[in-house]
Amino acid sequence: MPELPEVEGVVQALKPKIEGRTIQQVQLSERVHFSFSEGKQCIVKQAEPDAFEMTMSQMTITKIERRAKYIFFHMLKDDVPYVLVSHLGMTGAWFVVNSPEEINEAKFQKHIHATFKMADGGYLIYSDIRRFGELRFLSKIEDHIPLTKMAPEPFDEHACDYFIAKSTLPKYENKAVKEVIMDGQVISGCGNIYATEALFAQKIHPARKMSRMSEKRKRALFEEIVAVLRQSIEAGGSTISDYRNINGEAGSMQNRLKMYGKKICPACETATSQMTIGGRTSVFCPNCQH
Repeated sequence: MPELPEVEGVVQALKPKIEGRTIQQVQLSERVHFSFSEGKQCIVKQAEPDAFEMTMSQMTITKIERRAKYIFFHMLKDDVPYVLVSHLGMTGAWFVVNSPEEINEAKFQKHIHATFKMADGGYLIYSDIRRFGELRFLSKIEDHIPLTKMAPEPFDEHACDYFIAKSTLPKYENKAVKEVIMDGQVISGCGNIYATEALFAQKIHPARKMSRMSEKRKRALFEEIVAVLRQSIEAGGSTISDYRNINGEAGSMQNRLKMYGKKICPACETATSQMTIGGRTSVFCPNCQH
C-alpha cells in the first residue's frame, strides 16, 4: 500500500500538470456503476455514480495537496469550494495523458475506473487494479469525520510531542509499538514499510509494548521515522508490487530498504523472522531487535 512518501510523489507530479485546469466531463467505469446497482461502493464512496459524474463536470482544480496518505483535490465551481479526496488503497494510480491509450502497462489500462476529460484537452485518469482505493467528493473535509482525526504531519514541529502524548493513553500503552506507529491517529502516513525500517534502525522489536519504552527511546524512534520518510520522498518512494507514480513512473527507495522484505539481516547476517502485528506481516531481526 502506498505510504506517505509515495503519495507525496504522486502529488508533486500532479500539481504542475493539473492545477488550474477545468474538468469538462467525467466517466466512471461500468464496474463502478454495476457495484452501486448491487448496493456496494466500488471506488466512489457515498455518492451515486451518475450524480458524481454530473457534479464533477465543470469543476476547476485549484490546488492539489497531500495529507497523510490522502490526496486532496481542492476544486471550485460557481465560486463554491469543494474537495475530492483520493486514497490509493493497494493499487491505485493516477495518469495524465493525451488519450487513455497512452497508459503503457496493460494492467492499469484494463482497470481504468474514473476518466476526467479536461476542458483544454487531455485526460486525468484514475486506475485501480484491486479496487481498494477511494474517491470521495466532499463539500468540506469535516464532512468525513475520519479525516479530522488524523495525527499531525510527521514533519510538523509538534508532531513528536503529539506522538508521545498519544502513546501513553490507555488505548495504546499496552499495544505493540509497530501497531501504534502505523496508526494514522498517532503518526500520519507511516505504514508497514517505513515502520519496519525505522524499528530496525533503532533496534526495537516490533512487538515491544509502548509501556516498556522510555520517552527518550520513543523520541529517537519518531526522529527515525521522519528521517526514513524524508529519505524515501527524495528517492521517489518505494516501487513495490503495483505502486506507480503518475504515468507509470517508479521510485527507487526499494533499493535502499534494509529490513522490509529481507530474508537475512544486513547487520548480523542472521535469518530474519516474521510475525503478524496489527494485521500486517512484520519482518525483523531476532538478534538485533529487542
